[in-house]
Amino acid sequence: MSEKKNLLTYKGLKELEDELQDLKVVKRKEVAQKIKEAREQGDLSENAEYDAAKDEQRDIEARIEELEKILKNAEVIDEDEVDLEKINVGCTVLLYDVEFEEEVTYRIVGSTEADILNNKISNESPIGRSLIGAKIGQTVDVEGPDGTCQFKILEINRSN
Repeated sequence: MSEKKNLLTYKGLKELEDELQDLKVVKRKEVAQKIKEAREQGDLSENAEYDAAKDEQRDIEARIEELEKILKNAEVIDEDEVDLEKINVGCTVLLYDVEFEEEVTYRIVGSTEADILNNKISNESPIGRSLIGAKIGQTVDVEGPDGTCQFKILEINRSN
């Protein structure tokens, strides 16, 4: 069975590559230095600094492994070639939230880049799934935990 493809924008790809580089080059050295300093303090059995540094090292290595797996299976969306006739990954959409009577803007990204606090929603989220393929002027129903909400599509733009 093949791995799931991770949809990424060029910006998302660059951010993940930069994070991976920082972890490998900077953070690994920092934690190695912390471990070395903690070892020099003697008895490791009751050395909280040593334990904390080893925990941090484990977390860094786990994140490196996770990032390498994401990047290995990355499929980059060329935002310049996004079809603006309908919503797809790589679009920024202006919606009218019917229930709250307000406009909201979302950027549709792959699940790896999703960050609701920055209005980046995954194509796999309930809203994202409902929006994919929709066109300007259309109203879509989104099934959520609190029931159904409606969004009218006002604009579709490129994200870059």
